[in-house]
Amino acid sequence: MFTPLDDIRAMVTNPKYTYRQRVAGLANLAENLLDPPTVSDECTSALEKRIICDMYEGNAPYRPRYLLPDYDRVLTQGSAFLELPPAQNLDDALAFLLIMYSQTPSITGYPVYFGDLDTLLLPYVDHVSDEDLYAKLKRFWISLDRMFPDAFAHTNLSPVYNRVARTILALERELLQVVPNISLKVEPILTSNEYLLDAVSTVFACGKPHFINDEMMQADLGHDYAAVSCYNSLKIGGGSHTLVRINLKETVLAGGGGVDEFFATTLPHYLELTAELMESRIKFLVEESHFYTSHWLAQEGLLSLDRFSAMFGIFGLAEAVNILMEREGSSDTYGHSAKADDLSYRITSTIAAWVANRPMPYCEGNDGRAMLHSQSGIDLDLGVTAGTRIPIGSEPPLFEHLKTVSRHHHLFASGISDVLSFDDTAVKNPQAVVDVIRGAFKDGMRDFTFNLDSNDFIRITGYLVRKSDLAKMPSARHASTYLGAGSVADSHVDQRIVKRVMSHESSPRASS
Repeated sequence: MFTPLDDIRAMVTNPKYTYRQRVAGLANLAENLLDPPTVSDECTSALEKRIICDMYEGNAPYRPRYLLPDYDRVLTQGSAFLELPPAQNLDDALAFLLIMYSQTPSITGYPVYFGDLDTLLLPYVDHVSDEDLYAKLKRFWISLDRMFPDAFAHTNLSPVYNRVARTILALERELLQVVPNISLKVEPILTSNEYLLDAVSTVFACGKPHFINDEMMQADLGHDYAAVSCYNSLKIGGGSHTLVRINLKETVLAGGGGVDEFFATTLPHYLELTAELMESRIKFLVEESHFYTSHWLAQEGLLSLDRFSAMFGIFGLAEAVNILMEREGSSDTYGHSAKADDLSYRITSTIAAWVANRPMPYCEGNDGRAMLHSQSGIDLDLGVTAGTRIPIGSEPPLFEHLKTVSRHHHLFASGISDVLSFDDTAVKNPQAVVDVIRGAFKDGMRDFTFNLDSNDFIRITGYLVRKSDLAKMPSARHASTYLGAGSVADSHVDQRIVKRVMSHESSPRASS
C-alpha cells in the first residue's frame, strides 16, 4: 500500500527535482498530512469526485493564494522588517525589489506579482542614461528569471509608453526568458500605436505581453489593480484568499437532466457546495493561520485584509453546453451555433448573478462577495476545456471566435482568457494585429492574448513554456515547465488552430 511516507521518499530521491523544488514538494506533502478545513459530507463527496476543485492548494491554508504587495509604498517608506531605508536611486530600487520578492509568499512559493515595474521605476531614472538603464535592467531581468524560476511570476506595464517600458520590451526580445510573465494595460487614448506595435513585435519573439482592457478593469477594480499569475485581476495591496472552481461539465453529468433541470436544481446545488468549500478555506486562513495579523507585509501596511476577496472559478463551459444541447436533441456546439452560444451566456450570466448575491466572509475587497473567474485550467484537466474557451482544435475563424468568447468577458472581474494562435502572416501585418486588439476591446474583451506558432514559446494557459525546455525534460529549472509538459501531452495546447491575420481583417468591428 502506497503511504505518505512513500510520497516523501519519492520526492527526496527523485533526481529530476532541483533542491528548491524538493523543498517546496516536501512542504506540500507535510501540509497534506493535516486534515483539511471542515465541510459537509456532500461537499467532501463533490470534491472527491472533482465536480468542485480546491486547486490542490493544500489542506491547511497558511498564506493567500495570490497577494499583491504595495511596492510603491514600501519603496517610498522603507521597511522595518527588512531593515531597508527608502530607495534613493535606481540601484536602491532594484536591490530593494529583489529583496522584497524573496520575502513575498504565494501559493507557488514564488511571488506572483513583481509590481507594475515601469511605473515603479520611472521616478528613479531621470538621471540615468539609456545605456545604463538598459544594463541595469538587464541584470535585474536576468535575476528575476534565475531567482524566481516560475512562469506564474508576473509584472504589468502601464498604458503610457515610457523609457522603462520601451527598455523592458527590448530586453524581452533579447533575452527570450520565461520569467516574468507580462501584461500591458491598454487604454484607448493614452496607449499609443507606437507602443502597441512595439509590444506586438515582442509577442512575435517571446509570446509576451498579454494585453488587458484597462477601462474595463478600472471600472470593476478601481485604478489600483494588476494582473498576476495567469490572467488573475486583483487589487494592489490585497489579493485573493483562495481559488476554488466548479467543473461545469461534471456538474451537468452529475445532474443527468436537461436544460430546465440544470438551471432549476443541479447548478444551484453545486454552486453552493463550491461556495461552502471556499468559505471553509478562507476562515481557516484568516482565523486559524492568522496570516493577516502576523505577517510583516500586513503589519507594515503593504497588504490590507479589506482589499482581499476570493476567486470563484468555473471551467468546462464548452462541454457543459454541448452535453446539454445533445440532451435537448440538438447537434449544435459551443462556438459554432448561435443557439449553443446563447445557452453558454445564460449559464455564465446565471452563475455571475448567483456569486454576486452569495455573501463570502473576509471579502471586503469586493463588498463581501467572491469574484467570478474563468479558470484557465491545470495539467490534470483531461477531456475538459479551460474556463469559457472554445475547445482546442475546434476553434472557428478569428472573427467568429472573438464574437463567441467576448460576450462573457464583462462578467469575470477577476480574470478571463482566450488564447489565439497566429501564423507568420501576423509578422508581416503588425498593424493588423494592433487593430484586432483595439477592435476586440471595443467589442468587450477584457484580455487579449495571442501566440505566434513559429517561435520557441507555447502559451499553456496564462503562462509560457519554451519548446526547448520541454525537450530537456524530465528535469526542468522552471517549476512551471512540469505543468506545461502535462498540458502539452494531455490537453494538446500546442495544437490550437492557427489563424491568419491579414490587413483586411484589421478589426472585429469592421468585419461585422
